[in-house]
Amino acid sequence: MRQWRLIYDYPTAGSVNMAVDEAILQVVGAGQSFPTLRLYAWKPPCLSLGYGQKAADVDFARLAALGWDVVRRPTGGRAILHTDELTYSVALPAGDDIAAGSVVESYRRISHALVAGLVKLGVRPEADQRADRIGASGPVCFETPSHYEITVGGRKLIGSAQVRRKDGVLQHGSLPLYGDLGRICDALVYANDAEREAAKVQVRARAATLCEALNGQCIDWQTAADAIAQGFSETFEIEFTRAALLPAERADAERLATGVYGNEAYTRRR
Repeated sequence: MRQWRLIYDYPTAGSVNMAVDEAILQVVGAGQSFPTLRLYAWKPPCLSLGYGQKAADVDFARLAALGWDVVRRPTGGRAILHTDELTYSVALPAGDDIAAGSVVESYRRISHALVAGLVKLGVRPEADQRADRIGASGPVCFETPSHYEITVGGRKLIGSAQVRRKDGVLQHGSLPLYGDLGRICDALVYANDAEREAAKVQVRARAATLCEALNGQCIDWQTAADAIAQGFSETFEIEFTRAALLPAERADAERLATGVYGNEAYTRRR
């Protein structure tokens, strides 16, 4: 059996969530802890931008009026509105066989665990599909296909992104539980209200929540988190140890939350 840590985290600010993911990556990559699955949520709602995404995609005045946070992820991809969702992150040493090969190959392996968790919730997702529109230019993650995305009824259900460092690999992703996925467009820049409303329609058509995938049956965060953890355990034969952050991770996360992910200059640097 593989030995992994399992961390269930309380909802917190976007800057803290991204800082914790990176702090875990550094410790796992250095061999100071087992590979780690972290399951968490966000409070208040937060718009996250991909590492290389332009800050000009964001309407900061509208974002502030809505009371939402904004953060830049350490991973690539496009914007996600984190609210009413379960977020997962997986931190692995660079030499772990789950991380072996290309980004796409590791995506495929991790997608099997995510699918296994969704099946436990009663979903019958489509997995291991190669996107036919890689490189689409929309600002929203859930309207932009990617390799081995997880879909249901042709609509994207989980959006994931990955970063590789010298010693470790981090992949994290978003499973919307319920709510209007078109809300993200309220915090992005569009030429006019008609364009904004058209974008909402497009997002709703291309993406789904877990509640929609289950024909209106809404699942709470804890139930979804338990199922995803079981999916990882069974897929990769993992023996989980429930844990909290190490003191070194907590200290590093506090530093990163203040100096990097909570730094407006960093968020708007592109």
